[in-house]
Amino acid sequence: MSEPGFSAADLGRFASDGFVVVAQLAAPERVHALRRAALEQLAARIDPAEFEADLQYPGAPAGRDAPGGGTVRRLLQAYRRVPAFAQWARAPEVANRLRQILGASVMLSQAHHNCVMTKQPRYSSATGWHQDIRYWSFERPELISVWLALGRETPENGCLQFLPGTHLLELARDQLDDALFLRPDLPANQSLIATRVFAPLEPGDVVFFHCRTFHAAGNNRTDEAKLSLVFTYHAAANRPLPGTRSAALASVEL
Repeated sequence: MSEPGFSAADLGRFASDGFVVVAQLAAPERVHALRRAALEQLAARIDPAEFEADLQYPGAPAGRDAPGGGTVRRLLQAYRRVPAFAQWARAPEVANRLRQILGASVMLSQAHHNCVMTKQPRYSSATGWHQDIRYWSFERPELISVWLALGRETPENGCLQFLPGTHLLELARDQLDDALFLRPDLPANQSLIATRVFAPLEPGDVVFFHCRTFHAAGNNRTDEAKLSLVFTYHAAANRPLPGTRSAALASVEL
């Protein structure tokens, strides 16, 4: 039996849109185990973690001492936290799809994503339109993130939104603000934003997306935390630039 991989249609969608959703890629029992581990880690506040108050995105608490200031946004270094996280990161159904796009030798970056992404009720923030490559430093802007839903993801709880095909665009610098988010006040950007599509997910669904694809996410307007497990990958020949954040932690070969 051949190993699982993208269909020709999936590869075509990724090439044209810069992202593709694979439904039910993770089995229910695996999703249940990963979600349980994520909730345990979140409840224990095991470092390293990133807090909503630290980023000051729209809707975030004003500071660590403000109401909701202890709200976790991401549990960092997921690959080293729990064996089940690492097993998913290297799973054949993930690795084989990545090899179809990145080539035979694929590396997991421990410096980027590599986290449990969470949006908590009440104090979660909204993330503006951005490309992940804006703060990554590699020889080529060719990385893929793999986002596994550990529960339902909907517009109401802040699911991902994408601007299809933007991984192929070259934008002028003045279309971005100082933090390299897309400026919503510009007519050219408004036309781009009008093409947005939501990516609602069921538990076990996975989004593969290019590091140049513009994406955003709203805040969580429900009473239940949203949890996702996210890893980022690159070809072995696409090395992080020395002395940058991208090179701060060694990548892991799949």
